[in-house]
Amino acid sequence: MCRGWRVWFPTGRRAFAVNSLRHAFGFLTILPVASADESPSSWARAWFPLVGLSLGAALVGLDAAMREGLPAIVVGALLVAALLMLTRALHMDGFLDCCDGLFGGFTREDRLRILRDSHAGAFAVIGGAALIVTKWSLLASTPDAARIGLLLVFPCLSRFGMLATMAVFPYVRKQGLGSSFQEGGHWWQIGFGLVTAVLAAGLFLGPGGLVLFGAVTIVALGVGRWMSSKLGGMTGDTYGAVNELGEVSVLILGVALAPVLPELFDAPFW
Repeated sequence: MCRGWRVWFPTGRRAFAVNSLRHAFGFLTILPVASADESPSSWARAWFPLVGLSLGAALVGLDAAMREGLPAIVVGALLVAALLMLTRALHMDGFLDCCDGLFGGFTREDRLRILRDSHAGAFAVIGGAALIVTKWSLLASTPDAARIGLLLVFPCLSRFGMLATMAVFPYVRKQGLGSSFQEGGHWWQIGFGLVTAVLAAGLFLGPGGLVLFGAVTIVALGVGRWMSSKLGGMTGDTYGAVNELGEVSVLILGVALAPVLPELFDAPFW
């Protein structure tokens, strides 16, 4: 069996898979597993949903440790802070830049120029505050029946949303933070990420998870199309914004559906 594994998946491919996984974790999280000098390949994006699932597992662990001794509203705030820390606020930064660029610019050139500006304007401050408060309230009010599953899966599904926009919409710049994920891109990468997201949603949230998967895909592609029409394509910042809006979409729908249709979230894993 071991020999068969080596024949089917030779050492070179194993090393490539491990490196792409390492790059995905190094890029999307605070874990120091990839050098800053290394440019991740497009294959790293195939692992984005798995990285999201790992972030969800960390949130589940933190939630279990805090919920017995702290009020739900405090736990929700700490989970938001933990997710920002674990991701180095990478996606939040992109969301803030998009708020300024997309709402503060009147032409395509103006919007792209504002996206490059590291200063936060009024739209970024307002949008960031609204996003954090929304996440905070959702994480504080997630129903117990689906809480573990939602915490596990919502970062996974939102990162598949990023992957979907990478597959559908062009990258607007020749150079940029997200350009390396587009070079040499292949549909197998999207397929691997899709299988990861669907399995996670179905196993941990049951049929309701598949509903959330469909919803986040629609939201991601809808937001991606709108952003692409405003900018002429996607950027690293827009990918971050897609992720943030995807997280909120999954949580809103999960919090809304779980109390009224609890049987929808009967998961085979539990």
